[in-house]
Amino acid sequence: MRNSRRKFMIALWAFGVPLGMLAGTVAAQAPTPVPKRHPSLTDKDDDPDAPKFGTKAILEANQKDIKKNVERLFQLASELKTEVEKTDSAQVLSLALLKKAEEIEKLAKDIRSRAKG
Repeated sequence: MRNSRRKFMIALWAFGVPLGMLAGTVAAQAPTPVPKRHPSLTDKDDDPDAPKFGTKAILEANQKDIKKNVERLFQLASELKTEVEKTDSAQVLSLALLKKAEEIEKLAKDIRSRAKG
C-alpha cells in the first residue's frame, strides 16, 4: 500500500508540475483587457482650459532637475570622499557609508534617465 501511494504521488507530481508550468506560460501570454473609458470623460485635447505642456517646457524642467541633481550628486560624492578618507580601509565600511553610496547611485541613475529624455 505504501509503495502504491508513493507511485501515485510521483505520477501526480510528474504530470502536475509541467501542466502547472504550461498553464503559467499560457496565462502570461494572454492579452490583458483594456479598460473601457466612460463616455462622459473627455480627452485633455478637447478641453480648451486644460493646461498644455509643450516639449520645450518639459525639456526646460528636465534641465533644471538635472542641474539640481548634479549639484546634489557632487555634494554627496564630496561627503563620501571625506568619510572614506576618515575610515581605515582595513576595517569594515560603515552602514552610513554604504547608504550614501546607494543614494549617489540612485541619483546618478535618475540623472542618466532624465538626460536620455
